[in-house]
Amino acid sequence: MNSIFEKTGGTYTQAGDYLIPNLSLPDTPHEPIGKYSRMRQVYLTEHHPELYSHLILSGKLYEHLAEVERICQERLETMIPQMAKQQGITEELKARDQLGWVGRMNEVQHSAEEIILSEIVYE
Repeated sequence: MNSIFEKTGGTYTQAGDYLIPNLSLPDTPHEPIGKYSRMRQVYLTEHHPELYSHLILSGKLYEHLAEVERICQERLETMIPQMAKQQGITEELKARDQLGWVGRMNEVQHSAEEIILSEIVYE
């Protein structure tokens, strides 16, 4: 009697008394993933292990992580200038008070990252 695995084209390798399924993951690009992708991966392993396992077994983990990284970077690129403009952080301020400008831009950067993390990475 054939198993469902064998009926769908799966094969086994004999290892001693055991039959081990011949499984392989599809080839994925080996580009490095970024900060937000790594944070998403840790979040999935700790809080959603079933989704993480599904993504690994379906071969879509890298694709998912790359998409998260792309979305986060795009959102940051649009949010930071908008938030800086709303708070009145201008080139004039940069010329007049560089240290103050850096401090305020750091605040904007951190605020934007917190939004990105809560809305995208840790959803």
